[in-house]
Amino acid sequence: MDNYIVSARKYRPSTFRNVVGQKALTITLKNAIQSNKLAHAYLFCGPRGVGKTSCARIFAKTINCLNPTPEGEACNECESCKAFLEQRSYNIHELDAASNNSVDDIRALIDQVRIPPPIGKYKVFIIDEVHMLSSAAFNAFLKTLEEPPHHALFILATTEKHKVLPTILSRCQIYDFSRISIKDMVEHLEYVASCEGVTAEPEALNVVAQKADGGMRDALSIFDQVVSFTNGNITYQAVIDNLNVLDYEYYFRLTDAVLSGNVRSAMLILNEILNKGFDGQNIITGLAGHFRDLLVCKDEATLVLFEVGASIRERYKEMAKRCPDTLLFKAIELANTCDLNYRASRNKRLLLELTLIQLCQLNKPQQADDSKKKGLIEPIAQDNQPSVSQSVSVPASNGVSVASAPQPVSSQPQVVTTHMPSSISVPPPPATAPTRRSSRPPIGTSLKEIGVEKPKEEAVQQTATVVDEQTNSFTNEELVQYWDAFSNTIDKKVYLKNTMINCKPVLQENYYFEVAVHNPGQQEELINAAIDILSYLRSSLKNTRIQMRVRIIETNEKRLAYTSTEKYEHLLEINPNLSKLKEEFDLRLD
Repeated sequence: MDNYIVSARKYRPSTFRNVVGQKALTITLKNAIQSNKLAHAYLFCGPRGVGKTSCARIFAKTINCLNPTPEGEACNECESCKAFLEQRSYNIHELDAASNNSVDDIRALIDQVRIPPPIGKYKVFIIDEVHMLSSAAFNAFLKTLEEPPHHALFILATTEKHKVLPTILSRCQIYDFSRISIKDMVEHLEYVASCEGVTAEPEALNVVAQKADGGMRDALSIFDQVVSFTNGNITYQAVIDNLNVLDYEYYFRLTDAVLSGNVRSAMLILNEILNKGFDGQNIITGLAGHFRDLLVCKDEATLVLFEVGASIRERYKEMAKRCPDTLLFKAIELANTCDLNYRASRNKRLLLELTLIQLCQLNKPQQADDSKKKGLIEPIAQDNQPSVSQSVSVPASNGVSVASAPQPVSSQPQVVTTHMPSSISVPPPPATAPTRRSSRPPIGTSLKEIGVEKPKEEAVQQTATVVDEQTNSFTNEELVQYWDAFSNTIDKKVYLKNTMINCKPVLQENYYFEVAVHNPGQQEELINAAIDILSYLRSSLKNTRIQMRVRIIETNEKRLAYTSTEKYEHLLEINPNLSKLKEEFDLRLD
């Protein structure tokens, strides 16, 4: 028990040949040693557990080796190599910048730089997690890093290169370590298992490698954990039980439910997974990855992107043949959207179930066609209308639809177009007129159609079921007379009544009339009351084609003050003493 060493330390590489997954970098470092072209400062950066510190130690040992091999490796037999292996070498100094990040620590390191190495050619200083140094420590280190003694060599290691000062980066040769591939990790884990006398299934080691997320140190730590759990017999089932990993089988069952459109089966499978204690977000992210794996398995060219064991690979290939590309594209999109919305959702389980319902409907395109045939959601055709932004129309109480989008404030006339509501009494049609109420179209037009005159046939089709079209002529005096008559009927809307009293209509061509108002508030009042006003005028003047335009007088648009601040500034121009009053009593504008 006292002699036990974890695999991450026991199988830590001691030569460049043993470094896993960083072949390009190790070849570069060996060539630099063999050609004797060494820089005075190196920066090793990359994710955790990929071999940065290990390569730094191997590099430091190799450049001081007295009898290097022809391959550029250390001999491990000379005095310098033995001192390094026994951890008594004075040529190599390691500094943990996470706990030694002050200016005093850097000054102590600089003092050691001046002392030449007792054995070998170089004195190597390895500074781990260099991004943890303070700004003052970085600045104190700059001069020495730029012009060190000929025997000094610095190797900086960090997981967060973006936190290192640019002045430090410019003085170093930068080596970016990549994540170790699953294939390389599985091969190394098989080697470790053979050395330890452990039997392991390839699928089990593949799960361990995926859980490590590109870090060999994490993979070896998980390997030790699984070995303790299984007593040296690592199986796929034991690994997913110990690491709380969702089995591939659940994903295949969910895919079968999606392909068959069985919503109830999918929800039962989800309930079974949740009862095992798995987090919902892990489920949906795993499902998105599963659909992605199915997509890459459909083509031999993309099969290299799929990293699983041989037996699972064949099952994925068989399942991929049953899944259309369009279904997989949409499934990945739905799963990814669910993943993005998961944290913000208040009912997380319902979000997962809704996503599964949508997935199960992907393989039934005929349902969408049926819904269109039934007219469940049928957009209104806009043949004569230019492209405009989408608006939503809601039915008003008197049967005329009004757009819910607010009207923009401008000096341009706002045209309000409505049709005669059914509540207005009109003369009955002749007895011989045929009845055309077999299919009642929607009454009225939304404000989305402002300023667009529909063809006469379409207008007749929409209004013929309610009233006959009337086009009696009238004068401007008659229009103003009934305008005033309607304003006299207003009791509660005082602002509207005053607007109608002060702003009179002016008759124009094609039964249009225009009302010039002084501010956007009056314009909005008239637009909001347009349905009632036009209904009254059409009934009184016996003309169903009357339309109204509302515009702001341009001369008043800039002159009038509408907000509290504008009113205050206007009054301040008249009487500057108001500012003193405001300051003295600490008044605020609401």
